[in-house]
Amino acid sequence: MIETVEQKTVLFYEDELVAVRGDDGQVYVSLAHMCEVMGIDRRSQVRRIRQHVVLGEGYNLGDVDTAGGRQQMGLLRVDLVPMWLATLDTSRVGDGIEEKLVRYQKEAAKVLWEAFQEGRLTAAPTLDELLKSDSPAAQAYRMAMAIADLARTQLLFESQVESRLEDYEQRLEQLEARIDEPRRTVSSSQASQLSQAVKAVAMQLSKKTGRNEYGGVYGELYRRFEITSYKLLPASRFEEAMDFLNKWYGSLTGEAPF
Repeated sequence: MIETVEQKTVLFYEDELVAVRGDDGQVYVSLAHMCEVMGIDRRSQVRRIRQHVVLGEGYNLGDVDTAGGRQQMGLLRVDLVPMWLATLDTSRVGDGIEEKLVRYQKEAAKVLWEAFQEGRLTAAPTLDELLKSDSPAAQAYRMAMAIADLARTQLLFESQVESRLEDYEQRLEQLEARIDEPRRTVSSSQASQLSQAVKAVAMQLSKKTGRNEYGGVYGELYRRFEITSYKLLPASRFEEAMDFLNKWYGSLTGEAPF
C-alpha cells in the first residue's frame, strides 16, 4: 500500500481520470475510474493485473478522495497502462470502445504523467502546438503577437526617452538656478533685516562718536560688498552681510541682537 501525497483530476478527451502521486514518487491512475469510462468490469481486471508478472508489480492500494469521501482504491502505475490495455480482449468490450482503447494506449500514460510534471491536465493540444499550423487563426494570432511585441518595444523606448528628457530638464533647471543665483538680489524681507541691522550699528556707533553714523555704516556695507544699495545685495551673500553687521555690533556692545 502507498501513501497518497498528491491527487489530480485529469481530463483525457471527454473522460475524467483520477491520478495520484505516491510516497514512492511514482504516478498512479485509479483503476476504478479507468474501467468505468471504458465500460469494463473492474474486479475481473484487478484479478488479471495481480496475476500478471509485470503488471502485478505496478499495482498498489492507496487512499483517493472521492465525492463520497476518502476511499481506498486500486491504483496502477501510469507507465504500465499501455501494457494493461494491450492485454484486453477487444471482442469483450462494448461497441465503439476499440477506438478509445487505441487512444488510451497511445496517449493516456503520457498525459497522466505530465499532469504531475508540467501541470498539464488535459489531452488537448497546447497553444504552441496549435501555432505551428498555417491556419488563418494561427497566422492572425502570430501577427497580433508580433504587433503587440512591437508596441511593447515602442512603449519601453518612449518611456526611456521621456525619463531621459525629464532628467535633462531637471538638470537644466538646476544649472539655470546656479547661473541666476548671483544675479538674484535679496528679498524685501531680507532687505528690511539689513536696514534694521545697519540702524542698530549706526546708533551704537553714534553714541561713541557723537555724530550721525548712518551714512558711514551704509557706506562701509556698500564698499565691502560692491553695491550701491542694500537692496541690490546678491541673495547669495545675505548671510555674509548679516554676519559682518552682527560682528560689528558685537564689537561695539559685546552682544549680538540680530
